[in-house]
Amino acid sequence: MHIARLAGKVAIVTGGGTGIGAAIAHRFIQAGAKVVITGRRLEPLQVIAQQTGCEAIRCDVAVMADCQAAVDKTVALYGGLDILVSNAGVLYSGSVTEQDITQWQQSFDINVSGVMHMARAAIPAMAKRPASAIVNIASVAGITSGQGMCSYVTSKTAVIGLTRSLALDCGAHNIRANTLCPGWVKTPMSTEEMAELARIKNITADAATAETTRHLPLKRMAEPDEIAACAEFLASDDASFVTGTTLIADGGGSAVDVGTLAFND
Repeated sequence: MHIARLAGKVAIVTGGGTGIGAAIAHRFIQAGAKVVITGRRLEPLQVIAQQTGCEAIRCDVAVMADCQAAVDKTVALYGGLDILVSNAGVLYSGSVTEQDITQWQQSFDINVSGVMHMARAAIPAMAKRPASAIVNIASVAGITSGQGMCSYVTSKTAVIGLTRSLALDCGAHNIRANTLCPGWVKTPMSTEEMAELARIKNITADAATAETTRHLPLKRMAEPDEIAACAEFLASDDASFVTGTTLIADGGGSAVDVGTLAFND
């Protein structure tokens, strides 16, 4: 039986209709929280809402008015707000010389400004609660880099810096802020990436996944609920003295010295 360590808490999870966001919504509900999920597309949100009993609100995090409306509706529904999980994000590929400029801007509008907008809207309500928490979902791409990923890597690195600023600025209001950096996770996004790698290398999707994860110490992708468990910890009072830090959940990939891999084959 799941421990109800979020009992009495009210949470907003952005990008809650699929993947990691949906897994976080499921887990938070099981832990006793009242949850509102947001996203740009209402249909997938409604599916998760029907499965879990959470509330679904359409919200484009790139639009400040949408973020404020989502927070206001949440407070009206449940009387307050304790937890904000900023999970909404986009990924576009391309090097500095190849990146589509519109996609570059969208990466920052959603991945960075979206996190700021939600925090800006949520902090006044969260400051009225005895102990609140912000969990910003970045990526291991905020710690390391892959080729042709300049907008994603740069925007996710910015999220880590923004989270540190939130921790310093909000600590006096008993609001903690931490970053969660997942590595490879079994989500619709990673499924698409494995299909593309399989096409390029003329191999199966399973072979593409094995190739992608072969240098990770755990040799596999995470299940979405494994990342949701990390988010639950950071959002809970179990992490009451944890703020301004980054939790990396990447199967050990960032611990690997890539310069020694040639000696292992």
